[in-house]
Amino acid sequence: MVRIQRQLCDWYEPSYIANKIIEVWGEEGFIWLDGDSSKVGRWAIIGINPTQQICCKGLPKELDATNPFEELRCIEPGYWAGWLSYEAGAWIEPSNPWKSNSFSTLWIGKYDSIFKFDLHKKELWIEGCNEAEFKTLIAWIQQLEFNQEITTQEIDKSIVIPIEAWEWLTTKSKYQQDVKYLKEWIASGDIFQANLSACCITELPPGSHSLELFQNLRKNCPAPFSGLIIGGKSARGESIISVSPERFLNVLNNGEVETRPIKGTRPRQIDISNDCKMAIDLVSNSKDRAENIMIVDLLRNDLGRVCQPGSIHVPQLVSLESYSQVHHLTSIVKGKLKENQTWLNLLEACWPGGSISGAPKLRACKRLHDLEPIARGPYCGSLIQIDWYGNFDSNILIRTLIREGKTLKAHAGCGIVADSDPYYEAEELSWKLLPLLKALDRGKA
Repeated sequence: MVRIQRQLCDWYEPSYIANKIIEVWGEEGFIWLDGDSSKVGRWAIIGINPTQQICCKGLPKELDATNPFEELRCIEPGYWAGWLSYEAGAWIEPSNPWKSNSFSTLWIGKYDSIFKFDLHKKELWIEGCNEAEFKTLIAWIQQLEFNQEITTQEIDKSIVIPIEAWEWLTTKSKYQQDVKYLKEWIASGDIFQANLSACCITELPPGSHSLELFQNLRKNCPAPFSGLIIGGKSARGESIISVSPERFLNVLNNGEVETRPIKGTRPRQIDISNDCKMAIDLVSNSKDRAENIMIVDLLRNDLGRVCQPGSIHVPQLVSLESYSQVHHLTSIVKGKLKENQTWLNLLEACWPGGSISGAPKLRACKRLHDLEPIARGPYCGSLIQIDWYGNFDSNILIRTLIREGKTLKAHAGCGIVADSDPYYEAEELSWKLLPLLKALDRGKA
């Protein structure tokens, strides 16, 4: 266990600190794990200048490819944060087909000091284990307090990406046809459910900064498991910009485990009456409820591979959770790790997440590979963090933008079951993606 120093500082909004530290230290290796001030989104963490970086690329048998799970197995105690891509599944199930991708499969950095924000109490702490780094950040924020006017306003957003600038790699008609293929496979007993995704892509305007993109999204689409991670070194030019509402795996250092799968979505409405109708339709819809319960069963099975017998339970089943842009159905599954198992054993047992793959999982992944035109990359992967005390947390990377150089991608997916309507599923893609795209098309959000 590392020795941690903590100091309480005057309160600043995370957005203000983020902009100021990037002005001083640059953006490479910058992390901002954000919350929305809800019960599960209480904390935000910002870090810069990682002392170590681990980057893995490629699939098994590709030249210079590296196993991300083996790299994670070797990390030292400390504070770590980064991302793990969907195609990391190739290192667990190499017999399944997986699409190759130039984006890093794993990037994770170690931070000797971090800014930690309690969004409920409006408290800002600096935490660290390296005394010199810790004192540097204390001196920096004290100087900031002396010279700078305190502000909680967002920076002016200069990036504008018109919705018309996005190119869809899967048309609505193609998506509907793919839904029909999945329904045929389901009818034949090949699979029971699959989460079919689609992608759109655009070129960023010159001078675009990932921090500005994230601040646009968090302002318009706040979510409890959001985050911005900007890669460094071998992952230079790669960024994850996420406003995810979904926790994947949370593992406390005492072995307690929680996952919060989301299945079922409806768009929010400005009119209160219509908004209530959307929520009622969602909670009473048999298709959405069945899909959610199916994924709960899948995750109970995944957790059962590494958790103590009898410890797995479901304290929340198919409950309504409402966010700024959508209503969701969320369940909670909990368990307790066996004595000889760790968060990494659990991650391997559950990868990729059941809510974004399907059931049976490996067969669903095979069918999605057959239909989806490009690799998912970090989409449907996770932002991950391991804190000083050995606690692990991760999200599911939905509602996420993926930046690679000047290129920006946005994905969305829908769970397909036997009674899915192809037209309706294609419309659901819009409910999920349009809030993000509108947030970047200033004035339309």
